[in-house]
Amino acid sequence: MSGAATSPASAPALVLASTSPRRRELLARIGLVPARLAAPDIDETPLKGERPRDYVARLAEGKARAVSRASDEVVLAGDTTVAAGRRILEKPVDEADLRDMLALLSGRRHRVWSGICVIGRDDRVRVRIVDTIVAFKVLSAEEIDAYVACGEGMGKAGGYAIQGRAETFVRFLSGSHSNVVGLPLFETRALLTSVGVPLG
Repeated sequence: MSGAATSPASAPALVLASTSPRRRELLARIGLVPARLAAPDIDETPLKGERPRDYVARLAEGKARAVSRASDEVVLAGDTTVAAGRRILEKPVDEADLRDMLALLSGRRHRVWSGICVIGRDDRVRVRIVDTIVAFKVLSAEEIDAYVACGEGMGKAGGYAIQGRAETFVRFLSGSHSNVVGLPLFETRALLTSVGVPLG
């Protein structure tokens, strides 16, 4: 007499350690809707002399660890920053700061760094680092003023949103476009697949 069939293990529920609409929209592109959102509360101040890649890796892991997780849940966290050389460009504090950032990025290449962290049901921490090279055209004072006035750059790392008007500033991009938006989808998909999250 054959034994009873074993039911397959249920798929883990995804917790997104972010309230960013951009990250939710990006996850939807790969058929994922988080079971719940959680806003991690961590200090995002760069450490003295910290390199951009180390900064995003530290913050991504810190955000993932800061969120409570049930035994049947997987946590996904990410952090994205813009760097001119080794200088980390955080979110502008005001319009003057935004103008300075755009003037710094005008006519030059910069890097967009993301750290992605997944903590699976096995409690193992998995981190990936992704960087994209972006080059802006030379921006006139009028273009900078108009971009500042539209308000799009406030609240964005590096002071711009590539998914908005700032895309017209980009003359060259090498690497992941979704990384610049806020979540590199190729690497995120691979990480989530590795911990058993079903994709649409």
